[in-house]
Amino acid sequence: MLELYTAPGTCAMASHIVLAEIGEPYAIRRVDFQNGQQRSPEYLAVNPRGRVPALVTERGVLFESPAVLAYLAQRYPAAGLAPLDDPFAFAQAQAFNSYVASTLHVAHAHRMRGTRWVDDPDALKAMQAKVPQTVGEAFQMIEDHMLAGPWVLGERYSICDAYLFTVQRWMKGDSVDPARYPKIAAHTASMQQRPAVIRALAEETA
Repeated sequence: MLELYTAPGTCAMASHIVLAEIGEPYAIRRVDFQNGQQRSPEYLAVNPRGRVPALVTERGVLFESPAVLAYLAQRYPAAGLAPLDDPFAFAQAQAFNSYVASTLHVAHAHRMRGTRWVDDPDALKAMQAKVPQTVGEAFQMIEDHMLAGPWVLGERYSICDAYLFTVQRWMKGDSVDPARYPKIAAHTASMQQRPAVIRALAEETA
Protein backbone atom coordinates (compact mmCIF):
# COMPACT_ATOMS: atom_id res chain seq x y z
CA MET A 1 0.00 0.00 0.00
CA LEU A 2 1.26 3.47 -0.86
CA GLU A 3 1.84 5.85 2.04
CA LEU A 4 1.66 9.61 1.58
CA TYR A 5 3.27 11.99 4.04
CA THR A 6 1.36 15.25 3.96
CA ALA A 7 0.56 18.36 6.00
CA PRO A 8 -2.61 20.47 5.95
CA GLY A 9 -2.53 23.42 3.59
CA THR A 10 0.52 22.26 1.65
CA CYS A 11 1.08 21.25 -1.96
CA ALA A 12 0.86 17.60 -0.87
CA MET A 13 -2.92 17.96 -1.17
CA ALA A 14 -2.54 17.49 -4.94
CA SER A 15 -1.04 14.03 -4.47
CA HIS A 16 -3.68 13.24 -1.87
CA ILE A 17 -6.48 14.11 -4.31
CA VAL A 18 -4.92 11.96 -7.03
CA LEU A 19 -4.63 9.00 -4.67
CA ALA A 20 -8.32 9.38 -3.88
CA GLU A 21 -9.15 9.61 -7.59
CA ILE A 22 -7.32 6.35 -8.34
CA GLY A 23 -9.46 4.38 -5.92
CA GLU A 24 -6.78 2.02 -4.64
CA PRO A 25 -6.07 1.71 -0.89
CA TYR A 26 -3.58 4.22 0.53
CA ALA A 27 -2.43 5.47 3.91
CA ILE A 28 -2.03 9.09 4.99
CA ARG A 29 0.78 10.03 7.38
CA ARG A 30 0.36 13.56 8.65
CA VAL A 31 3.46 15.64 9.41
CA ASP A 32 2.93 18.29 12.09
CA PHE A 33 4.63 21.36 10.62
CA GLN A 34 3.41 23.60 13.45
CA ASN A 35 5.50 21.64 15.95
CA GLY A 36 8.46 21.13 13.62
CA GLN A 37 7.95 17.43 12.99
CA GLN A 38 9.31 17.93 9.46
CA ARG A 39 12.73 18.53 11.04
CA SER A 40 12.62 15.51 13.34
CA PRO A 41 15.16 12.71 12.81
CA GLU A 42 12.30 10.31 12.19
CA TYR A 43 10.86 12.33 9.34
CA LEU A 44 14.22 13.31 7.89
CA ALA A 45 14.91 9.58 7.58
CA VAL A 46 11.89 9.46 5.26
CA ASN A 47 12.58 12.71 3.41
CA PRO A 48 15.93 14.42 4.01
CA ARG A 49 14.48 17.60 2.47
CA GLY A 50 12.09 17.94 5.40
CA ARG A 51 9.17 18.74 3.11
CA VAL A 52 6.00 17.15 1.76
CA PRO A 53 4.82 15.32 -0.21
CA ALA A 54 6.76 12.14 0.35
CA LEU A 55 5.27 9.05 -1.24
CA VAL A 56 6.51 5.74 0.12
CA THR A 57 6.43 2.99 -2.50
CA GLU A 58 7.73 -0.55 -2.51
CA ARG A 59 10.76 0.69 -4.50
CA GLY A 60 11.58 3.69 -2.31
CA VAL A 61 10.39 7.19 -1.50
CA LEU A 62 9.44 9.79 -4.09
CA PHE A 63 9.57 13.55 -3.47
CA GLU A 64 8.37 16.70 -5.28
CA SER A 65 4.79 17.11 -6.43
CA PRO A 66 5.36 16.95 -10.22
CA ALA A 67 7.26 13.67 -9.86
CA VAL A 68 4.73 12.12 -7.48
CA LEU A 69 1.80 13.15 -9.69
CA ALA A 70 3.41 11.79 -12.85
CA TYR A 71 4.30 8.55 -11.08
CA LEU A 72 0.75 8.00 -9.87
CA ALA A 73 -0.70 8.70 -13.32
CA GLN A 74 1.71 6.26 -14.93
CA ARG A 75 1.43 3.58 -12.26
CA TYR A 76 -2.37 3.56 -12.51
CA PRO A 77 -3.08 4.24 -16.19
CA ALA A 78 -6.63 2.87 -15.95
CA ALA A 79 -7.55 5.91 -13.83
CA GLY A 80 -7.02 8.10 -16.90
CA LEU A 81 -5.36 10.93 -14.99
CA ALA A 82 -2.84 11.90 -17.68
CA PRO A 83 -2.71 11.67 -21.49
CA LEU A 84 -0.16 8.86 -21.42
CA ASP A 85 -0.96 7.84 -24.99
CA ASP A 86 0.05 11.25 -26.38
CA PRO A 87 3.67 12.33 -25.75
CA PHE A 88 2.97 15.98 -26.64
CA ALA A 89 -0.11 16.25 -24.42
CA PHE A 90 1.74 14.53 -21.57
CA ALA A 91 4.57 17.03 -21.98
CA GLN A 92 2.00 19.83 -21.75
CA ALA A 93 0.79 18.36 -18.46
CA GLN A 94 4.37 18.22 -17.22
CA ALA A 95 4.94 21.81 -18.33
CA PHE A 96 1.92 23.00 -16.35
CA ASN A 97 2.95 21.14 -13.20
CA SER A 98 6.53 22.36 -13.55
CA TYR A 99 5.32 25.96 -13.82
CA VAL A 100 3.25 25.60 -10.66
CA ALA A 101 6.21 24.10 -8.79
CA SER A 102 9.00 26.32 -10.05
CA THR A 103 7.24 29.68 -10.39
CA LEU A 104 3.94 29.94 -8.53
CA HIS A 105 4.96 27.89 -5.50
CA VAL A 106 8.30 29.71 -5.20
CA ALA A 107 6.55 33.09 -5.31
CA HIS A 108 4.13 31.89 -2.62
CA ALA A 109 6.98 30.63 -0.44
CA HIS A 110 8.51 34.11 -0.31
CA ARG A 111 5.74 35.10 2.12
CA MET A 112 6.53 32.51 4.81
CA ARG A 113 9.87 30.97 3.94
CA GLY A 114 11.94 33.87 2.70
CA THR A 115 14.87 32.78 4.86
CA ARG A 116 15.52 30.09 2.27
CA TRP A 117 16.92 32.89 0.11
CA VAL A 118 17.93 35.83 2.32
CA ASP A 119 18.69 36.65 5.96
CA ASP A 120 18.47 40.43 5.95
CA PRO A 121 15.23 41.59 7.68
CA ASP A 122 14.66 44.38 5.15
CA ALA A 123 15.11 41.97 2.28
CA LEU A 124 12.61 39.59 3.86
CA LYS A 125 10.05 42.39 4.19
CA ALA A 126 10.60 43.37 0.57
CA MET A 127 10.08 39.79 -0.58
CA GLN A 128 6.88 39.49 1.43
CA ALA A 129 5.57 42.79 0.11
CA LYS A 130 5.97 41.60 -3.47
CA VAL A 131 4.12 38.30 -2.98
CA PRO A 132 0.66 39.60 -3.99
CA GLN A 133 2.14 40.83 -7.26
CA THR A 134 4.26 37.79 -8.13
CA VAL A 135 1.66 35.22 -7.09
CA GLY A 136 -1.05 37.22 -8.82
CA GLU A 137 0.98 37.34 -12.02
CA ALA A 138 1.49 33.58 -11.90
CA PHE A 139 -2.24 32.97 -11.56
CA GLN A 140 -2.88 35.45 -14.37
CA MET A 141 -0.57 33.44 -16.61
CA ILE A 142 -2.57 30.31 -15.78
CA GLU A 143 -5.89 32.12 -16.29
CA ASP A 144 -4.89 33.58 -19.67
CA HIS A 145 -2.68 30.93 -21.22
CA MET A 146 -2.58 27.61 -19.33
CA LEU A 147 -6.14 26.71 -18.31
CA ALA A 148 -7.82 25.44 -21.46
CA GLY A 149 -11.15 24.83 -19.73
CA PRO A 150 -13.13 23.32 -18.28
CA TRP A 151 -10.07 21.40 -17.05
CA VAL A 152 -6.44 22.45 -17.34
CA LEU A 153 -5.86 20.27 -20.41
CA GLY A 154 -9.28 20.90 -21.90
CA GLU A 155 -12.06 18.33 -21.78
CA ARG A 156 -9.90 15.76 -20.03
CA TYR A 157 -9.51 15.81 -16.25
CA SER A 158 -5.94 15.16 -15.13
CA ILE A 159 -3.33 15.37 -12.41
CA CYS A 160 -2.94 19.04 -13.34
CA ASP A 161 -6.39 19.80 -12.00
CA ALA A 162 -5.54 18.43 -8.57
CA TYR A 163 -2.45 20.63 -8.53
CA LEU A 164 -4.28 23.79 -9.60
CA PHE A 165 -7.04 23.24 -7.05
CA THR A 166 -4.41 22.82 -4.34
CA VAL A 167 -2.50 26.02 -5.04
CA GLN A 168 -5.55 28.21 -5.63
CA ARG A 169 -6.36 27.66 -1.96
CA TRP A 170 -3.36 29.90 -1.16
CA MET A 171 -4.72 32.97 -2.95
CA LYS A 172 -6.36 34.76 -0.05
CA GLY A 173 -3.41 34.14 2.27
CA ASP A 174 -1.19 35.72 -0.37
CA SER A 175 -3.55 38.73 -0.63
CA VAL A 176 -4.62 37.76 -4.14
CA ASP A 177 -8.29 38.30 -4.99
CA PRO A 178 -9.80 35.11 -6.50
CA ALA A 179 -12.44 37.23 -8.25
CA ARG A 180 -9.76 38.39 -10.70
CA TYR A 181 -9.62 34.89 -12.19
CA PRO A 182 -13.07 33.73 -13.36
CA LYS A 183 -11.77 30.65 -15.21
CA ILE A 184 -9.86 29.48 -12.14
CA ALA A 185 -12.91 30.21 -9.97
CA ALA A 186 -15.08 28.05 -12.23
CA HIS A 187 -12.45 25.31 -12.12
CA THR A 188 -12.42 25.47 -8.31
CA ALA A 189 -16.20 25.17 -8.15
CA SER A 190 -16.09 22.07 -10.35
CA MET A 191 -13.30 20.52 -8.30
CA GLN A 192 -15.22 21.01 -5.07
CA GLN A 193 -17.93 18.71 -6.38
CA ARG A 194 -15.63 15.77 -7.08
CA PRO A 195 -15.88 12.92 -4.55
CA ALA A 196 -12.08 12.51 -4.47
CA VAL A 197 -11.62 16.16 -3.53
CA ILE A 198 -14.29 15.96 -0.84
CA ARG A 199 -12.61 12.84 0.55
CA ALA A 200 -9.10 14.33 0.52
CA LEU A 201 -10.25 17.53 2.22
CA ALA A 202 -11.98 15.52 4.93
CA GLU A 203 -8.94 13.33 5.47
CA GLU A 204 -6.67 16.38 5.64
CA THR A 205 -8.47 17.66 8.72
CA ALA A 206 -9.52 14.35 10.28
